[in-house]
Amino acid sequence: MIRLPAISSIAFAIAMGPAFGEVSSAELDAISIPDKVETAIGTLEFFDGVPTDATVATIYDNLDRMRGMQVFLDNIGAVSMYAVRTGLADAGAKGANRIALFADLMDSQTLVVTANTSTLYAYTYTDLAKDGPTVIEVPPGMLGFLNDGWQRFVGNMGVTGPDAGKGGKYLVVPPGYTGDIPDGYFLLTPSTNRNFMFLRGSIAKGLEPAVKNITANLKVYPLKDAANPAETAFENVSNKAFNTVFPSDYSYFEILDRIVQEEPIAAIGPEARGAIAAIGIVKGKPFAPDDRMKKLLTEAATLANATARAITYHPRIDGVRIYPDNPKSVWSTAFANKNTSFEADGAVNRDARALYYFNAGGVTPAMATSSPGQGSDYALALLDANQQAFDGAKTYKLHLPKDVPVKDFWALTMYDTQTRSQLQTSQSFPTIGSQTEGMTQNADGSYDVYFAPEAPEGKEGNWLQTVPGKSWFTILRMYGPLEPWIDQSWRPGEIELVK
Repeated sequence: MIRLPAISSIAFAIAMGPAFGEVSSAELDAISIPDKVETAIGTLEFFDGVPTDATVATIYDNLDRMRGMQVFLDNIGAVSMYAVRTGLADAGAKGANRIALFADLMDSQTLVVTANTSTLYAYTYTDLAKDGPTVIEVPPGMLGFLNDGWQRFVGNMGVTGPDAGKGGKYLVVPPGYTGDIPDGYFLLTPSTNRNFMFLRGSIAKGLEPAVKNITANLKVYPLKDAANPAETAFENVSNKAFNTVFPSDYSYFEILDRIVQEEPIAAIGPEARGAIAAIGIVKGKPFAPDDRMKKLLTEAATLANATARAITYHPRIDGVRIYPDNPKSVWSTAFANKNTSFEADGAVNRDARALYYFNAGGVTPAMATSSPGQGSDYALALLDANQQAFDGAKTYKLHLPKDVPVKDFWALTMYDTQTRSQLQTSQSFPTIGSQTEGMTQNADGSYDVYFAPEAPEGKEGNWLQTVPGKSWFTILRMYGPLEPWIDQSWRPGEIELVK
């Protein structure tokens, strides 16, 4: 008996004629295309389903542009990490054992997405392809983590890590490493060679002892040199103007190509690698787009930039609004649903991933876990109480009810809507909070904070400066948040327009 290949019942009926039943016009329309179609990308023309040469060119332009846009949005984490690494190198912190230390805290000269002025940061990058297994000796009392080259969480260090804040030795091994693992180390196994180390020191007892704790005890060196490691150096990158924010033009894709070339092929899966390859970025091959493709990728970067901003200011995904029971509240979180992997129910939430990586850097589950009196928690106000963009020429007011629920302190920091970095004004540290000298409370213990180009009379200690002609946004940080913050029985007011 001869077996025929299976075909659909509709196709079979068309092939065999009326004896097998008539096919309706609606069914034919569903499986065909008219000779001329008006679309968002222009008029498309066909001869009985076969596209004309002009239509083929239009379709491929659209396909390449769309693929470039999606590659941009899906790989912000990687390109952002690369931009941080090169920015630190420009500031003098180049090499795994040369630590970038903000020894005088971070002011607004440095462009780092949504970094703050209240934390002692220490950064470095491993280069496992060059150095092999690398040791990180973490001082006591630190908060920290390691992210891989795509800014994916590898492991915690310090208070939230296996050393539990007592300090300890961590060993970071290259992808596919099969050598011996000596005793006495906490093991970290990233999927990339270039990995970002983020450490944060508490300044509760003062900045000077916190800096000394890091410079005296933090050490980074190759395991092969453990018997006689080179001295770890520290580059004070405070008070320096340098950029760690990734670009949103054609050069974005050039950076992504460098990342793909320097990292193992297994660093990302076949689906992600195939999407990147579809726009011409392939490991082991030169990235050499022609003028047509460069133009399309430039357009893709512009559209992706715009898309990330739309997702930021008007997200349509669940879990971003902190107070969803109040539709007028604009306070939001950078981690939708407090999910730091961006994965749930077997799927990646691409909008949630783009939202975070476009506006922040560094990922650890500890950032999305609130324990009374421990760590910190953040709330973003990206729009005013009327759901409008903040206008730097106008005056706004935020009311914080009495008994702000923090064990340590609270702080508000201002950001530039273009760079997502600290807003550059005459206030070099654009932050105000419960530790601010001159900050006053109302008679009932509440606070009023003002945002304006000039301080309202008598409110100089409660004022953050804005810039006419620019917008801005702010982040409220709660250090050691207490139960009323976590259970939402205490809530900040909305930021209201005064005049």
